[in-house]
Amino acid sequence: MRSIFSTSVMALMLTLLSWGAVAQTPLITEAESQTPNLQVPATRAITRGPGISLLSPTEVASKSFAFKMNFEPRGGAKIDPASIKFEYLKQPVVDLTARFKTGLNGNHLELPQASVPAGTHPIRISVRDSEGREGKTIIYLNAK
Repeated sequence: MRSIFSTSVMALMLTLLSWGAVAQTPLITEAESQTPNLQVPATRAITRGPGISLLSPTEVASKSFAFKMNFEPRGGAKIDPASIKFEYLKQPVVDLTARFKTGLNGNHLELPQASVPAGTHPIRISVRDSEGREGKTIIYLNAK
């Protein structure tokens, strides 16, 4: 009887621990990070398109860090989730969208355990709203 109880308690504890575990999300591979950077000219413009706010720091630990951002619609429009795109600015450009979209929930993106190789990683993020207006930005993740 005691053996069955102990086994049941152990199984329950393992189940609860596995629910709390969050999978690591590798955003960029080592091979991708070794390719040459794409030279992107600096541009500035006033736009009515959606805003993009990075909520996590750009200085990160390469092994594991939390990545958070918000997409901010303007003028009563809604964010078009299908339009959200993440591109690693290398030669050739690498589409990272599928790797990021696992953390998308409405207008918020959160990846609790992301990873990238050490180095500086330029990532262009673009999004459109329900009125077709586009917002975009480039972030530079500096991983140590």
